[in-house]
Amino acid sequence: MRNAFADEITKMAATDPRLVLLSGDIGNRLFDKLRAQSPERFMNCGVAEANMMGVAAGMASAGLRPVVYTITPFTTTRCLEQIRVDVAYHNLPVVIVGTGSGLSYASLGPTHHSLEDFAIFRAIPHMQIVAPYDAPSLRAVLRDALAGKKPTYIRIGKKGEKDILPPETAVGIGKSVVAREGRDICILAVGTIASEAVKAADTLKKNHGISPEVVLINTVKPLDTGLLDRLAAKFKTVLTVEEHSKIGGFGEHVASTFAQKGIRNQIICMGTRDEFMHVVGSQEYARTVYEIDAPSIVKAVQQAMTTASAAE
Repeated sequence: MRNAFADEITKMAATDPRLVLLSGDIGNRLFDKLRAQSPERFMNCGVAEANMMGVAAGMASAGLRPVVYTITPFTTTRCLEQIRVDVAYHNLPVVIVGTGSGLSYASLGPTHHSLEDFAIFRAIPHMQIVAPYDAPSLRAVLRDALAGKKPTYIRIGKKGEKDILPPETAVGIGKSVVAREGRDICILAVGTIASEAVKAADTLKKNHGISPEVVLINTVKPLDTGLLDRLAAKFKTVLTVEEHSKIGGFGEHVASTFAQKGIRNQIICMGTRDEFMHVVGSQEYARTVYEIDAPSIVKAVQQAMTTASAAE
């Protein structure tokens, strides 16, 4: 996904003289084409993320369109005060990109995990929260973010993620797409964990005779409440899955929205537990530890279907 980000930023910089990319001392080679094409539009701000966010706010207030890019925890929690006060308070169109989100850097330990960013930014006024599920999805939401005028946080993966759907199906901020049509249960997946949801759905249909509908979500805030109304009318059970803490995350947002609307459908929220991960390993391994991988989703759907049948 980060290669797609670099490519899309370079293309957009060629046509938009306002665009400036600020990097927190990473991605120098990644942005070689941008630096060759528009050297004045790439700034390596060093390991000084809080200052970088302040610089971005100043640029935005002067009419530029800054994009801030570094590893997710360092472009979110490390400079949270600057995001809240300098960017969001003034409602400035700064695009904050966190690469290697969720458990992408599981091998580097909890300092490099980002499992609380949805919860934090949901509580900050004006902030849009976007989590594309593959490279074409990333390109679409990045274009939308830079065409808009709101502070936007885009949470992306690292490298090696496979495209889930054809590029022509990619949708912009606030929209969703059905990856698998089904009739028995709905799986709402946000961000790169969507690949696990699709695998689970295929396994359920092939091996267990269960037909799940998988809807890929790219926007945590603002939430598409119209979509939730339609899904609630079609499915008795909705399961959400995210590579984020269950506390304050996407699933909790869906559940609270249902509750406020008086919708009594069964909601199951899958995410990481309220604990740090004290072992290291690959992202795939970390997903199994937190039970948000495809086999865990299969098990959760089977249990939900059993519970629903018993209640009838």
